[in-house]
Amino acid sequence: MIIFPAPWRAVAALSLMAGYLMAGYLMTGRLVAAPLAAAEAPVTLRYAYVPGESVATRVAHRALTETTMNGTTQAVETMTDSTKTWTVVAVDAAGAATLEHAVDDVTMTSRTSDRGEIRWTSTGDDEPPPGYELVPHSLGVPLVRMVVAPDGRVLDRRELRPCPPAATGDLVVVPLPDGPVTVGAEWTIPQEVVVEVPNGPRKAVRTRLRYRLDAVKDGIATIAVDTTVLTPVDDPRLEARLLERIWDGEIRFDIAKGRVISRRTGIDRRVVGFGGPQSSVRYKASLEETPVESTK
Repeated sequence: MIIFPAPWRAVAALSLMAGYLMAGYLMTGRLVAAPLAAAEAPVTLRYAYVPGESVATRVAHRALTETTMNGTTQAVETMTDSTKTWTVVAVDAAGAATLEHAVDDVTMTSRTSDRGEIRWTSTGDDEPPPGYELVPHSLGVPLVRMVVAPDGRVLDRRELRPCPPAATGDLVVVPLPDGPVTVGAEWTIPQEVVVEVPNGPRKAVRTRLRYRLDAVKDGIATIAVDTTVLTPVDDPRLEARLLERIWDGEIRFDIAKGRVISRRTGIDRRVVGFGGPQSSVRYKASLEETPVESTK
């Protein structure tokens, strides 16, 4: 269970990294599919890994938070571009792989309606600005080690360094269906998060990730994913805390190569009344991830 920070606050430097740190988990495996005679033929999806292999991805994350209180609106915009790498440390006889995740470089920008812009890139010579001091120490070193089964189940996961909660599509590893599937097939994964307001209410909320095989065309499988909140939430303060977790997206696989070609997720939601009848918060975010040649 995860406790989420208020979405209308400025994001701290490490929190800026979180969404795209975790987002890379889905890019680390290979997708093994039975040969297709036609788009309607069933496809069996399983991860396979090669010891010593590295998979690098480029991630672009954008987020805009607009908070209105007593007729005054404040906007906070964050933009982060990073390169991260998953390394296959080992693969056991059952096909379960031990993976390590690292962020190689990052460029972070934040803009506020009252303080202007702050920008820092790890590839430059400038010292990180206040709030970003710890970021250089988290670059180029393993952050997370996890063991993943061929069907996408996470058998073990260990933080090697402190890692903030992720948003905008924390898929960890894309879960795969139990057996062969055809276009239109769906599979779901339940989740539970804890949301709370400082000095206020606290509630465990059940959510569900739904995956759907939308298309298989020219050797590319397209999978849609969306989030549903199952627990009734009638307090706007708690609802505002859930904004970062209610997202939709699309994953595209190259079946012949067994690789993720691209991944996109997005959020654009508003909550009214979280801080009184004249208050509202809007959270709009997007994440795009594509594979690149590993530098290792």
